[in-house]
Amino acid sequence: MGKELPKKGGKGKKRPAKCITQEEAKELQHVWCCTRTPEIDKCIGFEDTREFHWSVEELQEYLKYVKKKSKKQGIDNPGIRVYLGAYPKGKCKMDKGYSTVFLAPTGAPAGEMGKGGDSAPNNYGIEPFNEGGAGNPPVIY
Repeated sequence: MGKELPKKGGKGKKRPAKCITQEEAKELQHVWCCTRTPEIDKCIGFEDTREFHWSVEELQEYLKYVKKKSKKQGIDNPGIRVYLGAYPKGKCKMDKGYSTVFLAPTGAPAGEMGKGGDSAPNNYGIEPFNEGGAGNPPVIY
């Protein structure tokens, strides 16, 4: 994972360092589907979703919001943590309790221990982000 990818065409812009190839993405999805999906679906009694969608505009709006609020809190380099979740049956449109993911801002003011990276604390002063679309049945990558 994380192999060096060729530069993108165009005005000298290159791909972000953490991009993966389509083949790697397909492998990740395949392994998930083979090792987790059957057991999850068997346990809950229906085919659960496993992919989620937001528009680029929605994501940019949220990231801009997180950056602005973080800066006001003295957090210079906020992060985003992705959590798995599931809707309570009564709050699920299909009354089943489908899976979801939500984005949670992270970061601590400059100078505090563990201010960034994988160990950054959740920033409970900024609302998490949810309400994306999901495939039913799931869209396979």
